[in-house]
Amino acid sequence: MDFTEEQVQRYSRHIILKEVGGKGQAKIARSKVLCIGAGGLGSPAALYLAAAGVGTLGIVDADTVDLSNLHRQIIHTTAGLNTPKVDSAKKTIAAMNPDVKMKTYPTRLTSENVMEILADYDVVLDGSDNFPTRFLMNDACFFAKKTLISASIFRFDGQITTIKAHAGHPCYRCLYHEPPPAGLVPSCQEAGVLGVLAGTVGVLQATEALKEILGIGRPLYDRLMIYDALEMTFREVKIHKDPNCPLCGKSPKIIKLLDYEQSCTI
Repeated sequence: MDFTEEQVQRYSRHIILKEVGGKGQAKIARSKVLCIGAGGLGSPAALYLAAAGVGTLGIVDADTVDLSNLHRQIIHTTAGLNTPKVDSAKKTIAAMNPDVKMKTYPTRLTSENVMEILADYDVVLDGSDNFPTRFLMNDACFFAKKTLISASIFRFDGQITTIKAHAGHPCYRCLYHEPPPAGLVPSCQEAGVLGVLAGTVGVLQATEALKEILGIGRPLYDRLMIYDALEMTFREVKIHKDPNCPLCGKSPKIIKLLDYEQSCTI
């Protein structure tokens, strides 16, 4: 792939890294990444992936920009209030890096549309704020053989893992077989979240995505990284593949996509 003089200058700090170089930057330019959500996690992840020169960036989000979003969803501005989040995100990314091809999906993911949306992408970042979407994405990425970078935030804590169950690594259901009953955990509005926490964890998602695209470093396969913003600590929990996992185990019970009741829980 031939870069223009402007692109060489734009991505120069990548190109001088021996782990990236011109060939690596060309891989990034050819890559296709899908972000589930243009919220707290999706905002910083999408911004940094666009800045890195990802060729095609897809964003799925059915919501509109609300004033309460702006303390953490940095891809949006006050001028974008009450507009679809995907449109607001597209406008911001276009202003940052015109090299990036944007695809937007102003819809909620269901078992009926998720596989069609996933088909065009290499890596998927799940920044959704509810368990039904999280489990749906885990299952869909397993069936579609896509790498899934899953993260969540809650008050002052964040979690992230990279799931590649189709390649023999544990899936999200190896940790939790099913979503918790509705109402068992606090809602987004009730729990609260430190705004900058979303930035930290979202950038970690973008980092994992770039590592996956480039084939470098040690991805978070088989590991759950837990970040405590108050203590400023990271700790790691080993994820073991569950032979009895209902999705990726030896005798799977889940052989098609399931839709769970939608609720705004973290």
